[in-house]
Amino acid sequence: MQDPTFFPRGNGLTLQAVADLVGGSIGAEHDATRTVTGIAALGEAGPDDLTFFDSPRYAGELSETRAGCVVVAQKHHGLVPEGIPAVIVKNAANAFAAAGRALFPMAAAPTAPTCIEGLSARAEIHPLAEIEDGATIEAFAVIGPRVRIGRGTLIAAGAVIGADCRIGRDCRIGAGVVATNALLGNRVILHPGVRIGQDGFGYTAGATGLSKSVQIGRVIIQDDVEVGANTTIDRGAIRDTVVGEGTKIDNQVQIGHNVRIGRHCAIVAQVGISGSTTVGDRVMIGGQSGVAGHVTIGDGAQIAAVSSVNGDVPPGARWGGTPARPVREWFREVTYLHEQALKGRSQRSGDE
Repeated sequence: MQDPTFFPRGNGLTLQAVADLVGGSIGAEHDATRTVTGIAALGEAGPDDLTFFDSPRYAGELSETRAGCVVVAQKHHGLVPEGIPAVIVKNAANAFAAAGRALFPMAAAPTAPTCIEGLSARAEIHPLAEIEDGATIEAFAVIGPRVRIGRGTLIAAGAVIGADCRIGRDCRIGAGVVATNALLGNRVILHPGVRIGQDGFGYTAGATGLSKSVQIGRVIIQDDVEVGANTTIDRGAIRDTVVGEGTKIDNQVQIGHNVRIGRHCAIVAQVGISGSTTVGDRVMIGGQSGVAGHVTIGDGAQIAAVSSVNGDVPPGARWGGTPARPVREWFREVTYLHEQALKGRSQRSGDE
């Protein structure tokens, strides 16, 4: 539930302001000047809360909601109880997310744990670092020589930015982040504990064991990328590791050296992408999936959760399983094995 200690309510938004923000409409019978100050689930929302409805499976909760307003698609508008205002939109989930960001802007990205602005006297900032006016660097952050940090960027407490790194404007670098050998664009978000630019897992085998290969590339993170807590992105070996603009990476993801990830991808928690793999634009990879090295995943492909990708995936394909293959083929195999298991169980029961 929303805790006012951590996310206090502000002045809120009128229903008309919500509708204007999300490109929706309000029924003429409702008061467009009514204000909502919070967001909540259908079953927990009160008269000052905005909620949303996007699936008939929650029709029971919708029928009993006490919300101040429901964001709903036109096709579900008839299910909203009489007397409950509704903002009618094309996509309820997307619209509700946009309204939530407007109501609670501080919840959309890491904030300064010490709640200060400017440069803390307790931060370690190298004299050769270049920091634009309007940046915030909190206590115990370490900024190396020749680092450049743009205005509006937050470097939270305990973060370490290595020598020669570049961080653009309006970025949010969370507490305890370590970034080395990296170039970051504008509006990049790194959640607490992210590790960027460490050397990749590169060794050659010989008679005396494993010998380390040097990794002299960089990590390039383009504009509007978000990286979840405790994710690691290795620097390139002899070329750069690249994450394309608008890509969103969940917590505890491992991205190996030389990996190239396209634009507007979604990579869910505990995914591992091995070195020198290429991921196209708008690719989605489900949680706990593994991708072998030196493969290519084409534009728009989708990989189901807990899959193992060990070969190239065509553009627009939907694959899953271990090893990953087209989902229809995978589902047929799983169904066949399930049926055979049931037959075997039935035969054993008959023999007994």
